[in-house]
Amino acid sequence: MGVVLLVRHGQASFGAADYDVLSDTGREQARLLGGYLAERGVSPDRVFHGELRRQQHTAEEMAAGGGWTAPRETDPDWDEFDHLAVMSALAPGISDLSDRREFQRVYELALARWTSGHEPEGIEPFTGFVARVRAALDRACDHAGPGGTAVVVSSGGPITAAVAALVDPDGGHADLARIWLRMNVSLVNTSLTRVVVGGSGTRLLTFNEHPHLPPTGPLLTYR
Repeated sequence: MGVVLLVRHGQASFGAADYDVLSDTGREQARLLGGYLAERGVSPDRVFHGELRRQQHTAEEMAAGGGWTAPRETDPDWDEFDHLAVMSALAPGISDLSDRREFQRVYELALARWTSGHEPEGIEPFTGFVARVRAALDRACDHAGPGGTAVVVSSGGPITAAVAALVDPDGGHADLARIWLRMNVSLVNTSLTRVVVGGSGTRLLTFNEHPHLPPTGPLLTYR
């Protein structure tokens, strides 16, 4: 039986000019996860990540923490959707998003519109987003193969899209959107989601694990 470990990137730089950079906390979270997995005998055969720097750097810090030498491969289908473009198109007229609570309110409003089928020109449709993530998950599962382990470092959106597809593989658009919206708001930075690959297909084993982090304190972050 193969295993695919889906890892959300470490904390990025919320509110900074360049969000796509790990914070000091994000780097420490990733090193802790790598060490935690190595202590439990996890040595991946391959590590995948998207093109975003926060994903790539999380993979690097995990490898450093775990002493891994597995080859890394960039798969852009694991990239996050462009949340700022979605917010700008579907919640226009709101300029100050430096407050975390206001950002979350606007974010959830825009996502509800996006997943319900609103497709402004130039914005990736939700259906297209889910389709590319499913394809990326299939490729990672193929690499895990019988008895192998693949690690995927991605973001909250793609990970919960993969989970929604696994929870309800025959679900329609509305079903996937409902599951995705519920799960997408709760992912911890560097949380771990386990997928098993066997003769009966691909199954979700766990979601949003984070035992490598203290239960409270500055290392437990969601954005």
